[in-house]
Amino acid sequence: MSTFIKDLLELPFLQNAILAGILCSIGSGIVGTYVVLRRITYIAAAISHCVLGGLGAAKYFSVVYNLPWLKPIYGAIITALAAALIIGWISLKAKEREDSIISALWAVGMSVGVLFIYKTPGYNEDLMNYLFGNILMVSSEDLYLIAGLDIITILLTCAFYKQTVAVCFDEEYARTRGVNVEFYYLLMLCMTALTVVLTVNVVGIIMVIALLTLPVAISSRFFNRVWKIMLGATCLGILFTSTGLWISYEPNLPSGAVTIVIAGIVYLASILIHLFKKR
Repeated sequence: MSTFIKDLLELPFLQNAILAGILCSIGSGIVGTYVVLRRITYIAAAISHCVLGGLGAAKYFSVVYNLPWLKPIYGAIITALAAALIIGWISLKAKEREDSIISALWAVGMSVGVLFIYKTPGYNEDLMNYLFGNILMVSSEDLYLIAGLDIITILLTCAFYKQTVAVCFDEEYARTRGVNVEFYYLLMLCMTALTVVLTVNVVGIIMVIALLTLPVAISSRFFNRVWKIMLGATCLGILFTSTGLWISYEPNLPSGAVTIVIAGIVYLASILIHLFKKR
């Protein structure tokens, strides 16, 4: 622990990692609440896996065609938003084929990403970082982008809080009250897509969904107001990412995996506490 604290005070990359965990926890705490309440975890998971296609394509074109300005995260944003809109439209218009098409997008998105990464000269090792995250590689530029996405998420949540909550809890009632359910549902999916992108560097594509849902699941056991669940999930996310980074630092373990294991342990503990209280 003393080594981690000492290095944290001296090493900029470690400071960036802590800040990245805090910023990602803000977005995942807010949007993860919508994901859990609306029960669209499987859609969020599909979007997260489609992101690999955009990451791989952006990396390939930036290296092969010498486009240094084309960062992988830009490709991730475009792909995530496109996947969110496609899946959202399918969910609204073609419910009978929803599961099959979502599964297809999930598989094809990952496969396209793997192919692009494989064909990118000298960059095959990035696949592991994309899949499992590497918070220690977050740059100052990444922090600005993550902070910008957080600001967008917060502003959208403040502006449309009542409408999105209504759509989460009772879609039919919201429609009778004049709420444009389709618009707010697609907005929710786009917010989910942006949040998935900003958490990829922290825990990776495979474990993004855990960071979106576990803190919310724990928080919802202790709070019954949506804004309180969001706040609690955000605080838990910050605790999990910071603790995961600290525990994984000296043994040189994957911090993303350690973060999710900690979150899982706390989630199981919250279930046991809840069961004990019932008795």
